[in-house]
Amino acid sequence: MTGGITHYPRETRTALIIGTGMGGLTAAALLLKAGWRVIVLEAQTYPGGCAGTFYHRGYRFDAGATLAGGFEPAGPHTRLAETLGLTWPVQPLDPAWVVHLDGHQIHQWATREAWREERARHFAAGESFWQTQERLADVAWRISQRHFPWPPLTFNDIVALARAATPAVIGAAPMAFRSVAHLLPRSASPQLRVFLDAQLLISAQTTAGSANALYGCAALDLPRRGVCYVQGGMGNLAQTLVTWIRAHGGEVHYRHPVERVVVRNGRAVAVVTKAGAIFEADVILANVTPWSLHQLLNGAVPPGLRRDVQHRPPTWGAFTLYVGVRAEALPPHTPTHHQVILDPGAPLGEGNSVFISISPADDPTRAPAGMRALTLSTHTAVAPWWQLDPEAYLRRSEAYTQRLLEALEVVFPGIKSALHLCLPGTPRTFAFYTRRWRGVVGGFPQTSLWQARGPQTGLSNLWLVGDSVFPGQSTAGVILGAARVVAHLLGKPTLLQAKV
Repeated sequence: MTGGITHYPRETRTALIIGTGMGGLTAAALLLKAGWRVIVLEAQTYPGGCAGTFYHRGYRFDAGATLAGGFEPAGPHTRLAETLGLTWPVQPLDPAWVVHLDGHQIHQWATREAWREERARHFAAGESFWQTQERLADVAWRISQRHFPWPPLTFNDIVALARAATPAVIGAAPMAFRSVAHLLPRSASPQLRVFLDAQLLISAQTTAGSANALYGCAALDLPRRGVCYVQGGMGNLAQTLVTWIRAHGGEVHYRHPVERVVVRNGRAVAVVTKAGAIFEADVILANVTPWSLHQLLNGAVPPGLRRDVQHRPPTWGAFTLYVGVRAEALPPHTPTHHQVILDPGAPLGEGNSVFISISPADDPTRAPAGMRALTLSTHTAVAPWWQLDPEAYLRRSEAYTQRLLEALEVVFPGIKSALHLCLPGTPRTFAFYTRRWRGVVGGFPQTSLWQARGPQTGLSNLWLVGDSVFPGQSTAGVILGAARVVAHLLGKPTLLQAKV
C-alpha cells in the first residue's frame, strides 16, 4: 500500500461481495488472501447481518444468532483463524445452554463425559441412540474438515467427493436416506423425542421426523464442538473479519445498499447501489437469500433461479424480543443460554419453544451499568406477518411478546418486574433491517442431502453464499459454504479445507 491506496496488477481479478454476513466476509477474506481485489458492500452501518449486533439505548443486542459453535481445534472458526492469522474475541461456554422441558433442566455440557451422565439421568433407554448419534456426528464433522463440495456442480466436484470418501464415509452413506427419527428405538420416551425436536429445530431448521440423519446427528453434537460466547456480541465475529480485510487492502463500504445486479451477455458485470454508484467486478458473491437475489437481478433472472424461488417454500422467520433487565434480578453464575419448551404436547415454534440468551455479567459493553441485555427468539412462519393490517399486526406482536415473557418467567420467576426495556422484532422487522426477503432467517430445513442447495445461480460468475447454501445455517455452516465457493473460484481447496 502507498499513501492509503492499494495498487493491483492489471490482471488482478476483482470480487464484489453483497452483504457483510459471515459467509460473505469469509469469502472476501479468503479471496483477498489469494491475491484478488475485494470490495464488500453493506446496506447497514455495522457488519454481520442476522449474526450482527446493534446498539439501542445503551444496550448492544444480538440481532439474531446469539452463540457460535465450531471453535474446537479442527472446527471451521478455528481453521479460518489459522488460515488468516487472526484471533476471535470468544470465550468457551459450558454448559452451552440449558433446556427447560416438563419441569426438568437438561444441561448441554461441553464435555462428552458430563453429557453422557446428564442424558442418562433424563432419558432412560436412549443410550443406544446417543451412541449412534455420536458415531455419525464424528463422521459428519470429519467430512467438514475436507474438501467436500456438496452438492456437486462439476465433474471436478465429483472427483473431489470420490477422494474424500473414506471407509467411514462410505459406511455412513445409508444415513443419507434416513431421518434422525429412524435412529430412535421404539422404547424412546416422549421426553426424548420432544427434546430432539427442539434441538434440531434450532440447529437444522426442522424436527427429528424430517431432519436428515447424518446432518441431524452432527447438529445435535454442536454443544460438544466448541460453543462460545463472543465478547461484545455476535457481531464482533464479523467485525474481526472486516478489520482483517481492511488491514490487508480490501474494501468494506457501509451504507451502500445494492439495488440491482447488472447482467450483460449472460454474465453479472456490476452492481448499482441505491445512491446510483456502480461497482464493476469479475465475480459477484451475494450473501443474500435466493428470493432477494431474484429481486436484485431485476428481470434478468436465469430460469434455474426462477424455478428455485417459485418452488421452494419460504424458510422460517423469527419473532425476537430484545430485553433489558436489572442485573440484580438474575441469579449469580446463571448459564447465559436457555431453551424453554412451554407445552411438550404442542407444536414447537410460534412461542412454544423459546431460546433465551443473556449477556454475561463480565461483559460491561453489552448494557448500561447495573443492567443486562437479553435476546429471546422463537421460530415463526413468515407469511402470516405480512397478511395483517397495522392494528392486527400490533395485536399479534403483543401476543407473541407475552408468550416469550412467559418462557422467560420459567427460567427466572418474577423477572417481569425487573424489565427496563422490551423491544419486539418480527419477520417484517428483519426484512427492513437485513433486507432479507420476507424476513426469512436460518436457511433451508436440512431434510434431504439430495435436495441441498448449492451456491449456483445460473450465471457463471454470480454465486450465493450464506445460510441458503449447504451446509446452511450457523456461522460455522456459512464459513464452510463460503470456503467451498472460494475453492471453486481458485480451482483448488483453500487452506481452510486442507486438514484431514
